[in-house]
Amino acid sequence: MDDKDVWSLIDPEDLWIYDKLILSRKLGYDCGPAGVAPTVSDTYVVRPISNYRMMSAGAHLMYIEANQDLVPHGYFWCEQFSGRHLTFDYCYGEQSLAVEGFRNSDRLDRFSKWAKVKDTYAIPECLQEISKKYKWLNLEVVDGNVIEVHLRQNDDFKDHSADVIYPVWKNSFMRSECGDRVGFILERAKDEMF
Repeated sequence: MDDKDVWSLIDPEDLWIYDKLILSRKLGYDCGPAGVAPTVSDTYVVRPISNYRMMSAGAHLMYIEANQDLVPHGYFWCEQFSGRHLTFDYCYGEQSLAVEGFRNSDRLDRFSKWAKVKDTYAIPECLQEISKKYKWLNLEVVDGNVIEVHLRQNDDFKDHSADVIYPVWKNSFMRSECGDRVGFILERAKDEMF
């Protein structure tokens, strides 16, 4: 399931959750759109304001001097969070899955592995009502800060019992016009057999 698959089911009043700039402002982050420069020189995450194809596509780090307007149209800058990248699923507001992502490159849209974890995360106040209105809510969280919201579950951990998955990327082998990821390598708990 992808975000485009739930688009027609979303109440127009709730579409703000897919606008990562509005989400960041509601959560109190230091951020701004193209045309509004940061007031502090720093390295920021620069990403598209909204992207239903692949939420982190186009996200990258950029050093921006104070008062320099360097962000391209349709993008925004946001303070950078470092630490663990976790994703949480909630079914009608009740947490059902927690997964940690690991990277082995600087690409913000690529992970080398995802592993189930036992962490819990309280849904922020501004998302409480939405979490109960829709069957699924997925939160992407870095260092305790929500960076993306989806009204779908993390289906990478659906239909199998693996605790760890390793994405297999097409460009690791050869270029292809039909998407990026060809699948996953699954790893179950040590006491389970395939």
